[in-house]
Amino acid sequence: MQTADMRNIQHYVMTQTTLGVGEQVYGLGERFGALNKVGQSISLWNADGGTSSEQAYKNVSFWLSNRGYGIFIDTPEKVELEVGSERSSRVQTSVEGQRLKWYIIYGPSPKEILSKYTTLTGKPNKVPAWSFGLWLSTSFTTEYDEGTVNSFLEGMREREIPLQVFHYDCFWMRGFHWGQIARMKQSGMVTKVCVWINSYLGQASPVFKEAADKGYLLKRKNGDVFQWDLWQAGMGIVDFTNPEACKWYVGCLNKLFDMGVDTIKTDFGERIPSQDVQWHDRDVDPAKMHNYYAFMFNKLVFEALQDRYGKNEAVLFARSACAGTQRFPLQWGGDCESTFEAMAESLRGGLSLGLCGFSFWSVDIGGFEGYPDPTIYKRWVQFGLLCSHSRLHGSNSYRVPWLIDDDDESEEGSSAVLRKFTQLKCRLMPYIYSEAMEAIKHGWPVSVRAMSLEYPDDRTAWLCDQQFMLGSRLLVAPVFSESGEVEFYLPAGKWTSFWDDTVLQGPRWHKEKHGFGTLPLYVREGSILVLGKDGEKRTVYDWTKPAEHEVRLYEPNSSSSFVLYDADGKEVTTLSTSEEQGSWRVDGMNVRVRRLSKDQNY
Repeated sequence: MQTADMRNIQHYVMTQTTLGVGEQVYGLGERFGALNKVGQSISLWNADGGTSSEQAYKNVSFWLSNRGYGIFIDTPEKVELEVGSERSSRVQTSVEGQRLKWYIIYGPSPKEILSKYTTLTGKPNKVPAWSFGLWLSTSFTTEYDEGTVNSFLEGMREREIPLQVFHYDCFWMRGFHWGQIARMKQSGMVTKVCVWINSYLGQASPVFKEAADKGYLLKRKNGDVFQWDLWQAGMGIVDFTNPEACKWYVGCLNKLFDMGVDTIKTDFGERIPSQDVQWHDRDVDPAKMHNYYAFMFNKLVFEALQDRYGKNEAVLFARSACAGTQRFPLQWGGDCESTFEAMAESLRGGLSLGLCGFSFWSVDIGGFEGYPDPTIYKRWVQFGLLCSHSRLHGSNSYRVPWLIDDDDESEEGSSAVLRKFTQLKCRLMPYIYSEAMEAIKHGWPVSVRAMSLEYPDDRTAWLCDQQFMLGSRLLVAPVFSESGEVEFYLPAGKWTSFWDDTVLQGPRWHKEKHGFGTLPLYVREGSILVLGKDGEKRTVYDWTKPAEHEVRLYEPNSSSSFVLYDADGKEVTTLSTSEEQGSWRVDGMNVRVRRLSKDQNY
């Protein structure tokens, strides 16, 4: 429409591709709306908007079609997509500039597409087995001291709720004696400690002046330090394009490691300005740095942890991401409300991110914002303990279970539910960790895994956004209702309830009603499930020993197999089944088969 002065015209490159009849589009990062993106207008621009908006912390320029291909848009800058929205039969992509580079990735299966995409952009690193245990946070802006922390840890131990990591959130930087980390570890109540950090420095921070004087902070074009008040007053942003700033920041992290900190929560990193800024590396395009900053931030911290603790002992709790950040696990879903709706939003976000090659993901159990009532809290616990990683966290209220329901000591109380599902996860560790090693080898999500990855030929499976697979063999359907009623879909085959060996047939939808001690948890036909012993309270143990494990067969067949890894991530053996005179035999190692589905011999 421009017919006059064209000297200030902004140049855009646009593409349009046809959406076939019935074609669906998935991925594009951690997005909280409908799982199928057809009909949506999407901006790939990292923002701190919580889980209930079209904004996203993790914008990934990759989408996957149910027609057997994926598209990687090879740019970290802002990408605008009209997915069957401006033109109902097109996917339209546009970027400001004069260049747009795509990779078209052929599958034909979604698993093959993710394997090829992550070959291009990077596979997730291994994470330690201890990180799969329960994490407990102080919460974000709550008041706490050593007495408060100890009361939490003692309360969890008294209630036999196994706790692996204690996390100090926002106000850990207030002056109190850091000897409490050593005392806490010596008590045996927790083995690992995490602290919250971000890449922003408020002007009141004691290190702000040092960073500013040495040129470690992002600057404006006139040479002033870039500052704004969108978190702390006079906040500056560490410039990770400056090698000296990176060394200084790692030096600060090493001081934390010296104090006994084992892992880091890397918060924020989304609010990165793109106008009137000059990065230390003058070749950097500010528009591209907005999303890419998350990659640099998490890479720096992750590699600092690797340098201190070992290549496969590093783990983050990161909020912001872009394409490729899956290499530095793990990510969590960000600020959600304490509601069923927010649970569902978070699940959709995790499913969407998993379809972009992110293997590990978590949520704020209980919801971040608000004060969860016991029903909400317990349903979040069930959901959160069946994610790959599990953390209790809130904003301005605590998340220890006895404060949720006035210390209800019944089997339906918050403490009992948290104990049951935390111990369940410990028992599932041989299965979960082995599935995790296979997932990172291929670039697949561990949990939450979209149903379509396991059942690409099932049209209904592509639409399921209120359930997920934990690995390749367990189906989980969280409860999103006050009544405990839940409707879920089982693909073709026989499915056995983990709880009582009830066998249901698919493909069809099923309805059930659950108390707080269970939820729909079904095992796929033909599965070999390796579990820890009943009552297990550890996430790190030698589950390759017969005394430490149980092997279950579920509707076995001649092709049933399971690759077992140990707690160090080393492949031990492949278990397989064979039939002899009407009975099933497990081959591959010295195993003790203790239980099968109904009416089966072994």
